[in-house]
Amino acid sequence: MRGFLSFLSGALLGAMVGVSAAILFAPTSGDDLQRQFKDRIEQVQFEVRQAAANRRTELEQQLAVLRAPGQSGQM
Repeated sequence: MRGFLSFLSGALLGAMVGVSAAILFAPTSGDDLQRQFKDRIEQVQFEVRQAAANRRTELEQQLAVLRAPGQSGQM
């Protein structure tokens, strides 16, 4: 247990030092960084929605083929 607490305190101290260094040496201001982060999140959300819509269209087409009369159910 003592070793685990020692490891945990060292990890927390290392994380604090790392965060402090990242803030001090960041190439952009906090506002710019927040804007870039927000823009990236919005871009990822758009890409995920687009990919989901494309996949939905593909699945709907496959379902239409399977439901068509006279089909053997194979693609």
